[in-house]
Amino acid sequence: MKLAERPTPRLTVVTLGADDMSASLKFYEALGFARRSQAAGEKVAFFETGASVLALYPSAALAAEAAQPSPAPAGFRGVTLAWNCRSHDEVDAVMTLAAMAGAAVLKPAAATHYGGYAGYFADPSGHVWEAVVAPGIEVGDDRRVTIPE
Repeated sequence: MKLAERPTPRLTVVTLGADDMSASLKFYEALGFARRSQAAGEKVAFFETGASVLALYPSAALAAEAAQPSPAPAGFRGVTLAWNCRSHDEVDAVMTLAAMAGAAVLKPAAATHYGGYAGYFADPSGHVWEAVVAPGIEVGDDRRVTIPE
């Protein structure tokens, strides 16, 4: 099959399956993500993140929509989400905020093998996040990340 016009690749929304929507909503709101379009209540949630959107949807319903077995496998799922920071202090602040919001701290922030500084935490449904400052990667005032060529 040949496309007449190649679609422009873009990542616009990351949807996380939430085992407990109420707990997940409280967690992401405590992290400071701005929730939008709240008319759906706890059926679905959308948060502004800068250049994309983070969505929460009940895990079982998300699995059914994607024609996948439910529940999600326990343990590491092969995916991490990154919260890029501007400094070591900001990484530490994110890790502290996440812990205060109820995250499980998986790995305290420390120097990385590539010259960065990072820590890992998990949200109430076990989704793994990295708080990181990495050499050469800049975070703008608009929260967008710039990666060098």
